[in-house]
Amino acid sequence: MSAPRLEIDLDKIQHNARTLVERLGHRGIRVTAVTKAALGSPEVAQQLRLAGVAGLGDSRIENIEAMRRARIAAPMMLVRSPMPSQVARVVEQADVSCNTELTVLRALDVAARAIGRRHGVLLMVELGDLREGILPDDLADVAGEVLGMTGLELRGIGTNLACQNGIAPDTVNMAQLSALATSIESTFQVTLDVVSGGNSANLDWALNGHDIGRVNDLRLGESILLGRETLRRDPIDGLFTDAITLVGEVIESKIKPSAPWGTVALTAFGIASPPIDRGDRRRVIVALGHQDTDPAGLTPPDSFELVGASSDHLVLDAGRCPTEVGDELTFQLDYSALTRAMASPFIAKVIRVSSGLAAQPRARVPHR
Repeated sequence: MSAPRLEIDLDKIQHNARTLVERLGHRGIRVTAVTKAALGSPEVAQQLRLAGVAGLGDSRIENIEAMRRARIAAPMMLVRSPMPSQVARVVEQADVSCNTELTVLRALDVAARAIGRRHGVLLMVELGDLREGILPDDLADVAGEVLGMTGLELRGIGTNLACQNGIAPDTVNMAQLSALATSIESTFQVTLDVVSGGNSANLDWALNGHDIGRVNDLRLGESILLGRETLRRDPIDGLFTDAITLVGEVIESKIKPSAPWGTVALTAFGIASPPIDRGDRRRVIVALGHQDTDPAGLTPPDSFELVGASSDHLVLDAGRCPTEVGDELTFQLDYSALTRAMASPFIAKVIRVSSGLAAQPRARVPHR
């Protein structure tokens, strides 16, 4: 079989999604499953729908269009603010989009009215992580203008935390989001269908007894695909962390010194960090590199240690493991490694189904 390749286990993905849907459902929170790390894969999207997610979200309109062409029947949300150059495509293909700029909202209104549709809008609020969001003091003014647009429908508000500066969802910022939702409803005498509290970083807050207030939706991607929460990347109990793995092929296996020699200068990707001299070791090269994935986000098999990477070469210390040219090694991925590997044209994507899920998920702890 061709390597390198991503092996995508649909049964494990469905299991992870269904488990989270059920756990959050007991708390009154529905799941919008985010498909961007799967490049809008129709096969993955179908499993997510079978797991009972309320809808699908993606940051690229191209992925939403691909799922529409595949006839995936689901409400679809564009989770990144639309580019002005794409508003016509957004109102045609997405049911809802997340927004922060009045300029874009006005363009969406014009585009929606041109095709006789009402496009749903989720207004994103800035609560401290300083990525996207309307400042809380400005939210009412933006909401009021949206409510006056005949081509748009204000579906709710949301926020995003932990992605830019690692600001965690907590009782304070989630209570603020709830209060803002209630204030908008009171001010304009409307009902907001959606109060979207955030992403996989919200799971600890949502599932550990905190008052969820008005929050009734989470946008989950990493926790479903990789089985981990995102504040510490800890495995989630009962979920598979190997639903998607990366397989690479060994192209060199030799006993070599563990420390380089000669004058040290910049490497292809920055400043070198000289390794500790451990004597002669078995060094293995796998045909993967920065052009394919994020090497720092790969967890190698047990007994292998990641030494470094260039654009095309992944260098491992094989320890005592006998390894030959042509052997395949399977890596677990973090979210950064997954998104880059999925987008790489050099990595095959292989869909698999488990022979059975009777075995309890067993999480591997990544090397630190």
